[in-house]
Amino acid sequence: MKLSLKPLDQQIMVVTGASSGIGLVTARMAAQRGAKLVLAARNAEAIQQLADEICSQGGQAIAVPTDVSKEADMTHLAEAAIAAFGTFDTWVNNAGVSIFGSTEEVSIPDMRHMFDTVFWGQVYGSRLAAGHFKERGQAGALVNVGSLFGDWPTPVQSTYASAKHALHGWTSALRMELEKEKAPVSVTLVHPGRIDTPYNEHARSYLDKQPSHRGMVYPPEAVAEAILFAAAHPKRDMYVGFQAKIFALLAPIIPSITDKVLELWMYPSQHDDRPSRSREDNALYRPGYGLHERGTHHGWFRSGSIYVKAQEHPLVALAAVAGLGLATTLLLKSRKRTKATSPYKAPAADSAAGDALAPMPDERYSPASEEEIETLVVTELVSY
Repeated sequence: MKLSLKPLDQQIMVVTGASSGIGLVTARMAAQRGAKLVLAARNAEAIQQLADEICSQGGQAIAVPTDVSKEADMTHLAEAAIAAFGTFDTWVNNAGVSIFGSTEEVSIPDMRHMFDTVFWGQVYGSRLAAGHFKERGQAGALVNVGSLFGDWPTPVQSTYASAKHALHGWTSALRMELEKEKAPVSVTLVHPGRIDTPYNEHARSYLDKQPSHRGMVYPPEAVAEAILFAAAHPKRDMYVGFQAKIFALLAPIIPSITDKVLELWMYPSQHDDRPSRSREDNALYRPGYGLHERGTHHGWFRSGSIYVKAQEHPLVALAAVAGLGLATTLLLKSRKRTKATSPYKAPAADSAAGDALAPMPDERYSPASEEEIETLVVTELVSY
């Protein structure tokens, strides 16, 4: 059954984890595009300020203090949305928190509480959203925010990766059941790569050094763009950053190699050189600071995700792939012809005079930029 979702400017959208990071950016972008917002987070002051901000700019929003780890709070959130607006059209399960520490070091109570938030919170929200859409008989969108670590685990954040693995599996099972009964529910799983949010500052840390992303880092706007696209266009998965797609594609094919790479790379790339915050100074059991979109990472910051654009416009992306392939073929043929007809004879490699006369590298052919690299990777992956 093909589902038809409302355009964003006609939607009422529930967003959990709206006080910071991805949730905060998603709420602001959705409001700018005309959606009415139901904002949920434990930080009541932050989401009320956000609601006031949106209303002062001509939008509509309400704040509903919510601890997603509590089923009663999530039920109240759904009821509050219906009481304020009569319904809701998209439910975004985004709230989450991480723990940095080894599998043997992290306490069992900490593990359980993380699962209450990262896994069970999304289960509660998913069931409420699906039930509401089926009851009203009109299509709606459920968007669950997963992780690249839900497709393949990582050391240091084992509990977070395990919770996201559980979420990915549960989301897929829910989607299949809803499709089987032809329910009017679009279920999308978003797979973010490393994102520049306060995620690292809110995490509980068992490390000596402060958790931080040290690698390619994407802006929260890229995730928000994927979420908002899924709110209006039925989509099974949305990958944010080609690093997330590579994980999902290659790791199951070459698991041992993937493990070895992560064993080498993920230990040094998940913290920076400053001392870690206190183990008690985090947002695992209490609200974190609010209204901050960015974190304190030291990575390779991107301005957006080409891969998100490719998923939004697959036909354009495929046309670009074909054009790039043709251009590459023609360029290679041209270079071969030039080399074959060139009268230049290189000097002997062991000659000092020859070394002096050898042509200098052409500075125009500098190493490829990250955007160029991602474009090439997208051409290989977009058809999957």
